[in-house]
Amino acid sequence: MTSSVHAVDVLRQQFGAAVQENVSLAPYTSARIGGPVDVLVTVKSAAEFAAAMQLLWEHELPYHVLGGGSNVLVSDKGVRGVVVLNKAKETLFETGDSPTVKCEAGVVLSNLANRCASKGLAGLEWAATVPGTVGGAVYGNAGAFGGDISGNLMYAELLTKNGREKFSVEQMGYGYRTSVMKRGEIKAIVLSALLRLKNSTKAEVSVKIEQFSERRKATQPPGASMGSMFKNPVGDHAGRLIEAAGLKGTRIGNAEISALHGNFFVNHGETKAEDVRALIRLVQGAVASKFNVDLELEVELVGDW
Repeated sequence: MTSSVHAVDVLRQQFGAAVQENVSLAPYTSARIGGPVDVLVTVKSAAEFAAAMQLLWEHELPYHVLGGGSNVLVSDKGVRGVVVLNKAKETLFETGDSPTVKCEAGVVLSNLANRCASKGLAGLEWAATVPGTVGGAVYGNAGAFGGDISGNLMYAELLTKNGREKFSVEQMGYGYRTSVMKRGEIKAIVLSALLRLKNSTKAEVSVKIEQFSERRKATQPPGASMGSMFKNPVGDHAGRLIEAAGLKGTRIGNAEISALHGNFFVNHGETKAEDVRALIRLVQGAVASKFNVDLELEVELVGDW
């Protein structure tokens, strides 16, 4: 019995129609790129998410978790095993002198920032233009405009082999776009997060979000992309190096290095993951030979390559 057949049987007993087979992942990624997954299970609460993960771990089935599908490049060959699509979005605001928001990992980060603004709560303005979900942000220490999740996180509720555990911001071992989870130092799944906010006014928070949104529109391309392709090297910017290497606007197939910002690769329609991969190799090779800098991917490669 193959693992995918086994996975369907195991998951169907508990999740029924939420389990689908041989599903294209392209619609579930921000880049709109990717082949099929053997089994897709959609979860709609942290409890469902935890139950699905415990089943997968118990039966030692291969899996990958998707939230908003940003910061990932799914291969054309697709993904073997199971993809868990996390749609757990419960959100609980606590007001008072020290306001907080507790949110499940499937909450879309930009939506959360705008909800905070509507309540006159500050602190997440930087997140208003960041793609992806709270779970992905906690996993990879997402950030923009001088803010990042480590500056807001009070604790993350993780599922480990020992069950549900609360990890403080210190225990998450955050660095630039990394954490103990992303470095593979612990095996865990983000179920929810408690984020610190500040009291402000609706007008003040909205103005700040609008300013960040305008800056992002002026510097980053519209359309389907994965977000920033490479991490910024210490003391420099990946986009600057790519531009200095003369690669902005370079195109392979329907994948293009944005003419607006070199660190964004845009899908112009029916783009193959292999074309994006070819652009990645081209950029890494050119930047290494011209500037002796090895650009490290911020985007995760998922599936069979």
